[in-house]
Amino acid sequence: MLTVEQLIACGLEKAESSKITKAINRILPTQSPTACWSEISRHLLTPQHPFTLHQLLYETIYADFDRTTQGPPPAWFPTDEDITEANITRIMADLHIKTYPEFHAWSVANRDTFWQMMIDMLGIKATDTYTEAQKDATGIATTLHKLNIVDSCFNAPNDAIAIVTQRENDENLKTLTYHELESLTNRVANGLVDIGMNQGDAIAVDMPMNAESIAIYLGIVKAGCVVVGIADSFAPDEIATRLRIGKAKAIFTQDYINRAGKRLPLYKKVTTANAPKAILFSCKGSEDVAQTQREDDITWQDFLSDTETFTALPCHPDANTNILFSSGTTGEPKAIPWTHTTPIKAATDAYLHHDIHPGDVLAWHTNLGWMMGPWLIYASLINKATIALYDGVPTGRDFGIFVQNANVSMLGVVPTLVRAWKNTDCMHGLDWHAIQAFSSTGECSNPEEMLYLMSLAGYKPVIEYCGGTEIGGGYITGTRVQPAAPSAFTTPALGVDFLLFNENGEPTDNGEVFILPPSLGLSTSLLNADHDEVYFAGTPQPKLRRHGDAIERLDSGYYRAHGRVDDTMNLSGIKVSSAEIEEVLNLVDGIQETAAVAISPKDGGPSQLVIYTVLAASEVASAKQEFHATLQAALSEHLNPLFRIHDVVIVDTLPRTASNKVMRRLLRGQL
Repeated sequence: MLTVEQLIACGLEKAESSKITKAINRILPTQSPTACWSEISRHLLTPQHPFTLHQLLYETIYADFDRTTQGPPPAWFPTDEDITEANITRIMADLHIKTYPEFHAWSVANRDTFWQMMIDMLGIKATDTYTEAQKDATGIATTLHKLNIVDSCFNAPNDAIAIVTQRENDENLKTLTYHELESLTNRVANGLVDIGMNQGDAIAVDMPMNAESIAIYLGIVKAGCVVVGIADSFAPDEIATRLRIGKAKAIFTQDYINRAGKRLPLYKKVTTANAPKAILFSCKGSEDVAQTQREDDITWQDFLSDTETFTALPCHPDANTNILFSSGTTGEPKAIPWTHTTPIKAATDAYLHHDIHPGDVLAWHTNLGWMMGPWLIYASLINKATIALYDGVPTGRDFGIFVQNANVSMLGVVPTLVRAWKNTDCMHGLDWHAIQAFSSTGECSNPEEMLYLMSLAGYKPVIEYCGGTEIGGGYITGTRVQPAAPSAFTTPALGVDFLLFNENGEPTDNGEVFILPPSLGLSTSLLNADHDEVYFAGTPQPKLRRHGDAIERLDSGYYRAHGRVDDTMNLSGIKVSSAEIEEVLNLVDGIQETAAVAISPKDGGPSQLVIYTVLAASEVASAKQEFHATLQAALSEHLNPLFRIHDVVIVDTLPRTASNKVMRRLLRGQL
């Protein structure tokens, strides 16, 4: 039973502490823990209460819950209204399916029917269709013959809001209607034709997510060209690598980025990377662009066509639309093409698992260089929703105020961001009542931090969402028709299934993920590697697709993520291989060789980067702090400043196999 003193210690006044204590002690003996928490979280706790109180009550009510086998206890339960209004429920009624597990089983057993149903339900427009369904490269049969996926992004009314945006240190929200976004998209497509771009040409985008970069992205695809996505945080060396692999003929970029009052040069990094012809957007107009641009580069104003109509170029469903990059087994990132059907997977996951409806407002602080950037575009626009973009740093209260004022209904996060909010308590007291769901991806999350996130909106579910660039969305996730437990998944994604195997290739409840194809969204080729070798060679059973995540199926039916089983890691929501990091760090003076490994904190949550370092013979091993700073500087300058080194371990040698491969798994086991 709770005491008044415990609540006072959380920061409450004595009178309120006494009132809450009496209410809880009255409910606790009479209801099950889940019923008790459901009532208290809905009717007693508020976002204005300190999180220490939320945590105390959650831990007290679930004191006897077996977290080892059951996982974290549920913190959100769907109401009858939630279930009745969910997109999933409506489809189940049409199919005469009574339970969600039956619906998932049906979607896997009838994949062609499921995906054609979603194509029809989402209003995917085709310029030409087959009379009988034909299989595409993924192995899914649909009636699509020719299409341009951008046509399906403008089914909403012309006056509906497509984008709501705000710049850092600017209190004003700006909006773009669907008609205005389509007009800008068409002006971009016409501008590409005017500068001589042809169907199939690759054009890079290295810009932050703003209204212009979204129009640029859509305009490139509408013109039948291919986007080469480059994250604006990458160093020149990595920009050059992606331009080379993607064979980009031009690049859209920006003069600089405003972040926390600082002007971070972007165009300079692009020119240092020896990029091809650049179309240069200025974040504050064109007043100083002309003084710095290369001779053959052009400004955004000079590029943009005055013609606001454009007929999308019809393409084969398997034609490439976007080249995105993920970690590779060597120092070179994998180049993964998206096609005109990949966005259908993204929009389907949003429609079903995130329960997106027309008019909803989606925010996910991301970038066009990562899959969640294109995912956000298609998940929002195909579902006739609004994209909410904050051009600034998302770690502070100003971002939270934007979420509040933009009436965001679905807020996407990476766990590292939630940890920053919790550590500073910067979001306390904000009005996030419009939020209907959160979603978390990119890293393993921490139950305490996800409970904190739920509490900020008066307890709304966190849809844990795990997949990858090569999937176009998720393979495991949650729904708004099932109870949500912090840091737990509830289901494989609809239309997809997977199996778990241990290191000996035996089925298990705690092991490596292998996806069961086919599905729309699954990649079918790589630009710079053998696709079959990467994903299908050496799997425990034929026709299984390797993914590399470690997942545990709990007795409660929930799933828990345990990071990666290979030499790939997720850092700040970004997938990167050990080889990519080591390639940079091994060039540092005084370093003989390094091994990069990711470790999971004991309490769960995002992985931490540890660098095992063998020093050159002339170096002194006691200078650990100095090497930490030197290695961090090299990583920031030559790869990505978002990758932070947690620790440096200086060793005499690295453990190796008989074939001289570094045994990183053994190093992880030492930590």
